[in-house]
Amino acid sequence: MLKKMIYALLLTTAVVSLQANADVVAARKLAHKYEVFAKHINPAYKGLSAEDGHAFYSREILVRSHNISCASCHTGNPGNKGRHIVTDKPIRPLAPARNAKRFASVDKVEKNFDKHCLDIIGRQCSAEEKGNFIAYLLTIK
Repeated sequence: MLKKMIYALLLTTAVVSLQANADVVAARKLAHKYEVFAKHINPAYKGLSAEDGHAFYSREILVRSHNISCASCHTGNPGNKGRHIVTDKPIRPLAPARNAKRFASVDKVEKNFDKHCLDIIGRQCSAEEKGNFIAYLLTIK
């Protein structure tokens, strides 16, 4: 009986690990696509930068008399659960290592970039910004 429970626990851990790893792989592929696109637009672009992604994530912008950033809802650590600053709705972690569904759908990722980039910075995010943002999220374990 104990042996079966141990096997079940190991199997569950392996499945969860594979799901999280699969999402990390999807996030890496998407970041690479943004990198290729950014280099096509700007040949001087030096490639993905987690440091630039972190700066983008943390940058506060004045919106409707309030300083906000991605971290306003997603916390200072994108590996943690967040909370929407207006609706108080809980938000799952941004980091793909902590949220196996974050990068499962490219359409959903693009929809979220479209919405949140307009809300926060007042324009669409560039391929460079998106790639760097994902590169930063990939550093969160």
